[in-house]
Amino acid sequence: MKTLLPIVIVLGLATAYGLWYQRSRGKVVVRSDKGLITQSMIGVELGQRATLVQFSSAFCSPCRATRALLEDVTANMADVVHVDIDAEANLELVRQLDIRSTPTTLFLDRKGHEVGRAMGAPKRDQVLGAISAIR
Repeated sequence: MKTLLPIVIVLGLATAYGLWYQRSRGKVVVRSDKGLITQSMIGVELGQRATLVQFSSAFCSPCRATRALLEDVTANMADVVHVDIDAEANLELVRQLDIRSTPTTLFLDRKGHEVGRAMGAPKRDQVLGAISAIR
């Protein structure tokens, strides 16, 4: 019976980590502690209401799904801009903005303040909710 205890402990810890990881990915977290993100940093003009800045990498399948979702959501929104940035080609910007995984999507207001961040692939209703919260 003593030999099963380490296995049970490892399985319990792995399950707890897996549940935490799954719940934390794709969730939009409100942030207000970051500085201004400018047009020169991301290479495109900021949207009149909001800008969605997605950091991706070449072999990331959730990045492709997130890109398709964000392009679809912003297609009919003239005042919202979506930009996809290759994280590998822009390492200095990745470090500066504290991007830790791909895909990561930053939600910016019209002035360039980061008002939200989604690590992982967000859901459509989360993206729409984050955009509608930006004034």
